[in-house]
Amino acid sequence: MNKISVWILGDQLLDQHPALAAASKETQVEEVKVVLIESAERIRQRPYQRKKLVLLLSAMRHYAQELRDRGYEVDYIHAETFANGLQRHVDQHKPDKLLTMAAASYQGRGMQDALQDRLGVNVDLLPNVQFLIGHHDPYPEPDPEKRYVMENFYRALRKHFVVLMEDENPVGGQWNFDKDNRKKLPKEAKPPSDISFPPDRITLRVMGEIAELQNHVGSVDGFDYAVTREQALEAFQYFLEHKLIDFGPYEDAMTGRSHSLYHSVLSPYLNIGLLEPMELIRDVEKAYIKGRAPINSVEGFIRQILGWREFMYWQYWRLMPGMMDMNVWEARCSVPDFCWTGETDMACLAHVIRRALDTGYNHHIERLMILSNFFLLTGIEPKAVNEWFLSVYVDAYDWVMPPNAIGMGLNADGGLIATKPYIASANYINRMGDFCKECRYDHRERIGEMACPYNFLYWNFILQHEEQLRSNPRTSRSVLGLRHLSEGERSRVKHEAESFLQDIERFN
Repeated sequence: MNKISVWILGDQLLDQHPALAAASKETQVEEVKVVLIESAERIRQRPYQRKKLVLLLSAMRHYAQELRDRGYEVDYIHAETFANGLQRHVDQHKPDKLLTMAAASYQGRGMQDALQDRLGVNVDLLPNVQFLIGHHDPYPEPDPEKRYVMENFYRALRKHFVVLMEDENPVGGQWNFDKDNRKKLPKEAKPPSDISFPPDRITLRVMGEIAELQNHVGSVDGFDYAVTREQALEAFQYFLEHKLIDFGPYEDAMTGRSHSLYHSVLSPYLNIGLLEPMELIRDVEKAYIKGRAPINSVEGFIRQILGWREFMYWQYWRLMPGMMDMNVWEARCSVPDFCWTGETDMACLAHVIRRALDTGYNHHIERLMILSNFFLLTGIEPKAVNEWFLSVYVDAYDWVMPPNAIGMGLNADGGLIATKPYIASANYINRMGDFCKECRYDHRERIGEMACPYNFLYWNFILQHEEQLRSNPRTSRSVLGLRHLSEGERSRVKHEAESFLQDIERFN
């Protein structure tokens, strides 16, 4: 009887893992050895958010225990590298075959491709099933020079998987309800608190280990994320019952009064396999069918998964590895020191950065229109921005951040992912949030001592890149706004932006 080992990566903690299913067709459960590895080198790779490390390692250890309860023998290894851990396992157990599922990242998959030669054992690399694009690709042979629009991609997947469809037509008569989902949070609104999970014995031990590590971001204190599939499903049910109904109208709203507003905060669990995309999509679809949530909230949530998440993964594999060097705006600056502390007198930036450092989470508009907007306007190098996002967030992984930070957030790919750069002045931040009222700067002032830096940085960016922006139909209107600036104002905008960029740390 074959001796089979199954290596499960830490971000592949699926309830029904395909490598386990494949192994069960060849041998008995008793003959299968499951390998999970904590790599010290991987943990040291960058200054990760400590809460992310606690989430990942605690979830791995809980998962290992659940597999043991299901009858599997689990070899849980602490090693310097993944390769060293696998070599140790192969030398000790001498399997006839190693089964593993393809990594979601370019680097991870490259390492897996070399395993058979390195380990001297047959390796079956199974397709990754954590993404729906693996089951249907509307553009199986994409043109590397062509721009693909997420809306078209999303509609194709809606049709293929028959999600929110009535025959060939979208439910509600339209494909998306963006225009209904741009409301500012009312002053009287009280979003529900986030669900929390007190750490158990396993999690407390991990917290103690991570707290002792040097050169990482944030603190383990207050960790309350779900670390098992059961808890992750409970978090999803909480969202369905308490947040989904109001998710749509306020999904773009920003506030200092609530950590996550009506957002689900399920991305950390999706990205490590505790939840799977289609189970969320179908249950949210059912909520609409049963009249428990309006179409704009339901479609908005489904679009984040079936549209945005799948599109980012597809774009990642289309554009890697070249994506990492994309920099069409020729940005060269370093990430400011205050991005690691939150010590800045720009109220919106301070609040969003501190929240990220404390919790490992910001919702998508805070990441896009506060952080990425700032990084783009100040000319921060795309690679550095990508590293910052990877370091700070609990849901950040190598496949998701480059297309989001380099592509969508910074438009450094020249529009291959998003059709325009997401740049905005303080007017947008004030319209969608409540930070400006607490800020020492005036969101209405373009120049002068009290002018919000977003304003003179915004207009300076347009002046610097006027020709390039004018050629894009989606940004040409922004360029037209220059006609309202006199030559004197243009000169002062450039001067104040230059002073800010030369001495950015004075805003700490």
